[in-house]
Amino acid sequence: MSDDHEAVLVRIRGKVQGVSFRVWTRREALQLGLAGWVRNEADGSVVALIAGADAAISTMIERFRRGPPGASVSDVETQPTTLTEIPAGFRIEG
Repeated sequence: MSDDHEAVLVRIRGKVQGVSFRVWTRREALQLGLAGWVRNEADGSVVALIAGADAAISTMIERFRRGPPGASVSDVETQPTTLTEIPAGFRIEG
């Protein structure tokens, strides 16, 4: 990845399942030009891999802190990650 691009694994906790969080995430990520995926986890959290420009990543992390209408986000945990190639598009998994 280039110097102005990064990839981050994000875990969002709170009331984030059953409120269209994954659909909202995909829409927001595509709007920001991000690639990656989002999925529900068995523990009730949502995990997303977001890849793209640093500024877009930062904006998306801030949006995760608010979430979509109906969500109540209690924690957003980020972990930088290294990718050998940027995923194509943004998909909803599981």
